[in-house]
Amino acid sequence: MANGHIVAGIILLALCVAFLVARFARVPKRTKLPWWGWIGLTEIVLVEMLLFLRIPWVTTFFTPLAWTGYLLFSDGLVWSLRGESRLGAMPRSFLALAFCSVPLWLVFEAYNLRLANWTYTGLPENLLVRSIGYTWSFATIWPAIFETADLLRALAVFPKSSSRPLVLNRASHWGFALAGVICVTVPVVVPVQVGQYLFGAVWLGFILLLDPVNHRWGERSLLRDLESGRVATLLALLGSGLGCGLLWEFWNYWAEAKWLYTFPIWPESKIFEMPLPGYLGFPVFAVECFVMYEFLRTLWNRLSRSSMAGRL
Repeated sequence: MANGHIVAGIILLALCVAFLVARFARVPKRTKLPWWGWIGLTEIVLVEMLLFLRIPWVTTFFTPLAWTGYLLFSDGLVWSLRGESRLGAMPRSFLALAFCSVPLWLVFEAYNLRLANWTYTGLPENLLVRSIGYTWSFATIWPAIFETADLLRALAVFPKSSSRPLVLNRASHWGFALAGVICVTVPVVVPVQVGQYLFGAVWLGFILLLDPVNHRWGERSLLRDLESGRVATLLALLGSGLGCGLLWEFWNYWAEAKWLYTFPIWPESKIFEMPLPGYLGFPVFAVECFVMYEFLRTLWNRLSRSSMAGRL
């Protein structure tokens, strides 16, 4: 049965890749794949080959190595389609996203200290080497979500607008925020035996809590998009989460240093290392990545402006 779930996961991932390749072939290109895209593709192929040969440093650092190649390759594809991309046109912004990815992911690692939905195995014994692996891996998470969403939008996989804008008032925004507070609080205050089943509330909670704040501050907000009838960003993020989730689990399965799940719902029904219900969290997590980063970016800008004003 376990082998069947691995085969099913490989088939599902292959279908997704085939769809994107076919879509890329049909969409007009602005330019050729840039040099960093070729480097990324080469890196993916090379580390896959070295993994097959069981080269120790590759099996240990396979996840960050593969995802670094993916980031370069996917950004190159976006550049080819749009003539611009995050890394190609805004390298400082891309590096800021990678930098912020580490502390943002540590928020969920802190939750996991109590809820214990995953653990790590096969890590290097040397603390410095292990810390480098952690940091490198965590730094690829937010960029992977954003780059994949950019690629899906560049490929015009989803519609740009809906036929009916969502009508919301300020009370609705406050209601969402309150629901968010409940979602991020309850899992850690109830008994652990109950909280282990509620990590999904954490994935959803920061969206409900922070997106209304982004809206209130006049910054990029999914609520504002929905109120304007725009759904392209939301759909691209949902698709990005699912695609990245499959790829994360695929690459994680073959690595020596990897994560294992103690997810309590249907723990035996796995595709790769993730129980099936866990895949529902990836699309939500991608939306959460967007909302959390926009909140952090806006907060930093507001604090910086306040600091500058104080000096004047």
